[in-house]
Amino acid sequence: MQITPGENLQLALAAVWTHRFRSALTILGIVIGITTVVTVSSLLTGLRKGVVTFFEEFGPDNLFVYRTSGDPNNPNVPPKEQKRRPLRPDYADLIRRQAQTIEDVSVSILIPPFVNRQAISARVPGFESDNVGLVGVSANSFSIQPRELTAGRVFTPEEAQRGARVALIGSSIAEALFPGGGAVGKPVMVSGAELVVIGVAAKAKGGFFGENGLDRQITIPLRTAQLRYPQVDRYMLVAKARTGQREEAQDEIRDILRKARRVPPGADDDFSLTTPDQIIKQFDRITGLIVMVSIAISGLGLLVGGIGVMNIMLVSVTERTREIGVRKAVGARRFDIILQFLMEAVALTGAGGLTGIVFSILVTMAIGFLVPSLPSEVPPWAVVTGFVVSVLVGVFFGV
Repeated sequence: MQITPGENLQLALAAVWTHRFRSALTILGIVIGITTVVTVSSLLTGLRKGVVTFFEEFGPDNLFVYRTSGDPNNPNVPPKEQKRRPLRPDYADLIRRQAQTIEDVSVSILIPPFVNRQAISARVPGFESDNVGLVGVSANSFSIQPRELTAGRVFTPEEAQRGARVALIGSSIAEALFPGGGAVGKPVMVSGAELVVIGVAAKAKGGFFGENGLDRQITIPLRTAQLRYPQVDRYMLVAKARTGQREEAQDEIRDILRKARRVPPGADDDFSLTTPDQIIKQFDRITGLIVMVSIAISGLGLLVGGIGVMNIMLVSVTERTREIGVRKAVGARRFDIILQFLMEAVALTGAGGLTGIVFSILVTMAIGFLVPSLPSEVPPWAVVTGFVVSVLVGVFFGV
């Protein structure tokens, strides 16, 4: 007597359902392992999507030059980079004149959160916020890195040249200081200096951990920032390469700056030159390590679940010795008997995999609901991989 694969599956599911409490305890480790991997993958996929969108806003053909590597706003500078000389704003003119692959170069000055032990804050009558970022930019910055506005305008080259006290504010700052709207034309006190709001930027897309620093940024003319904070020398250059020539532009800028800064041949650059792709690759390396750790943790859960499957299969075979004998007596082959119990093991771990996937989706949705600023997206490959791995665990430990 031969049993079809469909009948084998029905017998396996019936056996699992008959001992459902025991089965649930057996697959608990598999549920935990699959839930961990799929949830972590979902969160990292959402974060990566936000980061990619974030740098698309900065321009795919742009190159960023700063004194140190990493986030310019990060106070923890690597020790070997602490002695690097600051960039000079006149480097922008030098690059613009000598580089054949560059369309334009803008200059920014990043004001630190504390200047002379005074925190940077923004205040209007009745409202105040210290969760702000202050940056001064040259007028051509808006053509290199366009900003979408919900109201008002950006400052003109004439305003930038004379150091006008005007400001473009991000959407989060506008909501905090002007909850009723109508920010354009209103004065705002920024660390003791009065600025007139001439524009409100639209909510930026993407970001790190769901937050985009542009939304809480106050942008003022470069000359205004230099007059207000003469002691700050945190300059950054943004160069826009001609279409399709970003790699050549990167080499040109590196050669020009090495000569201007008198870097000896063979020595490392004393500045950081990066592109959006390089930053995304660095993010991928970090998230790759996180995924490896989550896989190692989930592997322990799968191992525990697999051992449980071996144990329950041993119990199941022992309990059903008479059934096995009857089946063999009526013509069942050894392969049919093995396939029956192997199918039961696969049914166990497959159910654990599906349960883990459902839990991971619910956890991901709960995190997205509780922390809207943390993007999350369940990738199809994680769902498929989670189920396949759970089935393979059943096959391996079932055998």
